[in-house]
Amino acid sequence: MDLQFSAEERAFQRDVREFLESELTPELKRAVSLTPTVFVEKDIADEWHARLNRRGWLAPLWPKQYGGAEWTPVQQFIYESEAARAGAPTTIPMGVRMVGPVIIRFGSEAQKACYLPRILSGEDTWCQGYSEPGSGSDLASLKTRAEPEGEDYLVNGTKLWTTHAHYANWIFCLVRTSSEGRPQAGISFLLIDMNSPGISVTPIRSLSGDHEVNQVFFDNVRVPQANRIGDEGQGWTCAKFLLEHERGGVFSHRLMAMVQELRRLMIDTPDGEATLLEDARLRERLAALEVRVLSLEITEMRVLSKLRAGDPPGAESSMLKVEWSELQQALTELAMDIAGPYAQFFEPGRPLYALAGHTLGDERLARIPPDYLNTRAASIFAGTNEIQRNIIARLTLGA
Repeated sequence: MDLQFSAEERAFQRDVREFLESELTPELKRAVSLTPTVFVEKDIADEWHARLNRRGWLAPLWPKQYGGAEWTPVQQFIYESEAARAGAPTTIPMGVRMVGPVIIRFGSEAQKACYLPRILSGEDTWCQGYSEPGSGSDLASLKTRAEPEGEDYLVNGTKLWTTHAHYANWIFCLVRTSSEGRPQAGISFLLIDMNSPGISVTPIRSLSGDHEVNQVFFDNVRVPQANRIGDEGQGWTCAKFLLEHERGGVFSHRLMAMVQELRRLMIDTPDGEATLLEDARLRERLAALEVRVLSLEITEMRVLSKLRAGDPPGAESSMLKVEWSELQQALTELAMDIAGPYAQFFEPGRPLYALAGHTLGDERLARIPPDYLNTRAASIFAGTNEIQRNIIARLTLGA
C-alpha cells in the first residue's frame, strides 16, 4: 500500500492550503463551528458553493467537459483533509455529489446540457426522494407511483426524511412505474420540479429543534417523461450508483477536528482548581476515540490506495460508514459528559451562529446538546448500520 504523496500531489496540497487561507473567512469558520446539523445552513453552503465554483473545484470528480475538476481520488482526499483541518464548510451534496453523477452516467446529452450547468451555478437546489413510510432500509418496497398519461407521468405518493425539501426547487425521486416481476425491476428514476402543482412539503422538526428534514406529498403531479433518467425500470441501477457516491468520502479528518475541539474544551473547562483534561476517565475516553479515528484514517488510506490502483473498494465503503457514524455518536456523547450540567441547557434559537449572544457565555457549549441529538440518526441515514453489516458479511464472508 503506497501512502506517500507524489511531488505533484504535494504541490496540489499547497494550492489547497493557499485557497483555504484566502477564501475561508472567520465568519464561515464560526458558522461551521456552531452548526449541529448534518449540513450547514443554506446561506453558508451557498457562499462556499460559489467560492469553490469560481475556483473550478466545486465538482471535483465530474469530467472536465461538464465543468468538473476531474480530480484523482488522492486529490479528493487531500482537499477533504485540508478543508477539515481548516474548518471549512462542506457543500450540500444532493446536487453535485448525488444527482449530478447519475445524470452524467445515465442521462441523455439534452439532460446533461440542461441540469449540470444549473447545479454548478447554484441556480438549482436539489433534494432526494428515496425513503417513504415503511420503505427505508427496504427501499425496494417503495409505493410512490408514476402512471403514464400521454407524454407525462402522474405521480402520487409521499417521500419521508427529505433533507432540504423546504429549500429545493428540484427533487430526484425513485418511483414505481411497474408492479411486474421483482420489486427492484419496476422502479424508475425521475426528476421533478418542486414548483409543480400537487406538491406539498411538511416540515419535520428533529429532537434537537432543527428543521433539516421534511415529508413531501405528491398529489397527481404531472411530470414530463423526458425527466426520467435512463430507461423505465433502470431506477434501481441509478440508485445503487448514487449510494456509492453518498457513502464515499473522507471523514477521519472532520472527526479528528472534533477530537481536538473536545481537548480544547477540556482544557478550558475548570473542575475545581484543575481542568477536565486532568480527569483520568475523560482523558482515557478521548484518547481511545482518537486512536479509533486514526485507525479510520488508515482504512481510508487503504481504500485510496486501491482506487489509485484502479480497484473498487468493496466492503470497505460499508465498513467506513459504520465506523464514522458510530465514532461521531461516541464523540458527541463524550462532549455531553464534558459539558456536565451545562448540557442541560437547550438553546432554541437557530441558526446558532446568527444569535447575538449565548446564555452560557461560551458559545461552544450551545452546540453540544443539539449536536448530540442530531447524531443519533448518523447510524440510520445513508443506509442503516445494520444493513451495512449485512453487506459486509455478504462481501467478506459470503454469508
